[in-house]
Amino acid sequence: MHRTLNETLSYEQAGILIESREGPTGKDLYMGGVFIQGDVKNQNQRVYPVNEIGKAVKSLREKLNGGYSILGEADHPEDLTVNLDRVSHMITEMDMQGTDGVGKLKILPTPMGNIVKTLLESGAKLGVSSRGSGNVDDGGRVSEFEIVTVDIVAQPSAPNAYPDPIYEQVQRYKSCKSLMDLGEAVRTDRRAQKHLQKEVVKFTDKDPERIFKYRGSLDPCTEIVKKLKELIK
Repeated sequence: MHRTLNETLSYEQAGILIESREGPTGKDLYMGGVFIQGDVKNQNQRVYPVNEIGKAVKSLREKLNGGYSILGEADHPEDLTVNLDRVSHMITEMDMQGTDGVGKLKILPTPMGNIVKTLLESGAKLGVSSRGSGNVDDGGRVSEFEIVTVDIVAQPSAPNAYPDPIYEQVQRYKSCKSLMDLGEAVRTDRRAQKHLQKEVVKFTDKDPERIFKYRGSLDPCTEIVKKLKELIK
């Protein structure tokens, strides 16, 4: 079954290069770098075989060569829909370089594009996040991969704080300290906070018996869950 796959690379991981070119209406700003890495286990514990990335890159490049506009957003949503009110750029180039998919984004004069441009010109280090779909086996190996777009994202404050989903990570943690560490890791990351909030509520409030157990329990994790909720408020 196909699922949505988002893979974030920081400014450094993507090797982002900022380029300014003269355009018809003034200077155009571009971001270039690695958009997706192949044959390595990423922070979401997934591996994209080079042949899968190669096919996805080829398909996207054919769309570009055919005159298709591939738009991206500032930050990315939870699904594969590109929201026009959040568009900040368009992909102009996409190719393979070794095991990685590399490309270039042109910043557009949209409200979100202007924000991105201002941030870049002010020295902000922004990352990229590929958005696509595919199958993932039990070992995290991706197949039938398709790239929908590449979004521009804020530099992750804690790249490893993007469990997929966080609920599964919470279930795997064996100690309350690990839960607390997760809460601390996302303290300054709004996207991760949003995910954590949803999954912690699911973890504690999924059924009445669990709520009752936590309310009256002396289990030390009760306090940890309480503190986690405070961290994400």
